Order: sequence, then C-alpha cells, then structure tokens
Amino acid sequence: MALNPDAVGAVGDLRTMSWTSKEALLYAVGIGAGQAELPFTTENTKDVEQVVYPTFAVVAGSGTQSPGASAMSKIGSFNFALLVHGSQAITLHRPIPVEAQATAQDKVVAMYDKGKAAVVVMESEVKLASGEPLWTTRSSVFIRGEGGWGGDRGPSGPQNEPPADTAPHHEVTMQTSPDQAFVYRLSGDRNPLHTDPSFAAIGGFDRPILHGLCTYGFTGRALLGELCGNDVTKFHHVEGRFSSPVMPGDALTVRIWRTDDGVAVFTTSVGDRVVIDQGLVRYS
Repeated sequence: MALNPDAVGAVGDLRTMSWTSKEALLYAVGIGAGQAELPFTTENTKDVEQVVYPTFAVVAGSGTQSPGASAMSKIGSFNFALLVHGSQAITLHRPIPVEAQATAQDKVVAMYDKGKAAVVVMESEVKLASGEPLWTTRSSVFIRGEGGWGGDRGPSGPQNEPPADTAPHHEVTMQTSPDQAFVYRLSGDRNPLHTDPSFAAIGGFDRPILHGLCTYGFTGRALLGELCGNDVTKFHHVEGRFSSPVMPGDALTVRIWRTDDGVAVFTTSVGDRVVIDQGLVRYS
C-alpha cells in the first residue's frame, strides 16, 4: 500500500447531491439537539420555522451523490483502519437551506510527509443547482504508516491559541450518549471504527470511538448558541483540529474566548483532556 504524492492538485468529478428536511432533522438529533432546539429538531412546531445547523455541511447530501470519482480516490491505496480525521473547516457563504439540490467538487490541496504517517488535505466547494455558492469545506486526514517518501512535512506549531492566563468568556458542557455514534452514523458516516469493537481494535482502540465530526457538531452547537444566539445567519466560519479521541458517553466542555469583533477561539475538552484545539470561529 502506498500513497501517490503526485495526486496533489487532482480534482474530483463534479457531482450532484441533495438533502431534505428529514436529513437536517436527523443530523440535529445526532449531535445531541432536542426539545431545547425545536427550530433545528422539528419541522411542524407552531410559529417555528425549521433551520439547519451550520455544521450540517460536513454530511449534507451523503448517499445521494451522482456517479463520479472523488479526488480522495486518486491519492493511492492505504489501510482505512489507520486513517483518522485530522482537522475540519467550514466557510458558509449563506445559511444552509432546509432542502436543496446542489453540486459538489473536491480537490487534493496538499499531502504532507510526517515520517511514520501522512497528512492529506482536501477542499470541497458546494453550490446550489443555480450556481449560488453555499459553503466551502477544508479537511485533513492523518494516515498512519503512509509517510516516508521524503516530502514536505507541512506547517507546524501553535495557531488559534486561547489567550494566556485569560478565563474563557463562555463555557458550556454537553453530555454525549453511550449510543451517540449509532444515531450520528445515520447521517452518512458508516465507518465501523465507531460501532464495531473488532474494527476499532485494528485501529488501536479498546472500544469504538465517537465520530470526530459528531464531536465537531456538538461543538458547533455550543458556538452557535453562545456567540450567535442560535441565529444561523450570523455564523460564517468554523475550524478546528481533532487532537484526541472521544468515547460515546463522554461529556464535552467547550470554552470560548472572544479575541476580536466577530472572531473567537475555542477548545473542546473531555475533563482536562483537550479533544479539539486550534479552534477558530467567525461570526457577526
């Protein structure tokens, strides 16, 4: 098995996709929303109009894409059990519609050689069928055992760090369910790493771990509520690095520091252990 560093710049096929109100509701429940978030979790509450969590962008259209190759399929071969999500960013160009027909196209923007592992960075642009931009995502994956070709190690060092010796301006703790992964997976990520104990063991875990993007969704809920009052029109960008695995049933604490007008940095922790760092959010 080996990656192909020449895949940098490869572009996937332009594919169509769609989602409905039901997928947006299921995603909201999968990231822990419920009775307290009726605009996100119901479509038929009196005097309440359904809206969509900004982080739905990471799963929207799952399973509905038209035939075609993704850019990720061009990076070479590797053991999928040794892949973990490294980082995720979403830039919203407008609020996500409750239902839509859209197009998506991804590309490989970087591959970094970490010696005993590789980091692959992908970017995807999603637009309405009319051509109106919806969002851009940028993500990285960390693949153990696939480095060593002598390539660029990539950027390193701290970024988006909370101010030293300054208490967070906002702090909120949310409880995940022991069965959280079984709900979240229905939004599209059926990786058995999150449900199959034997597959998790291949990846070096003693039991299945929670999807990183589920933790990301919980975090996005906290950011949207604390900084935007759950007004999705005010939420513009979020990014973060997955620094440690989360187990279903863990409590997640999101700490937020406002650093400028419309800008904040954040971390997500389980107890004293940070599980998402280098967090940055832009809002209005």
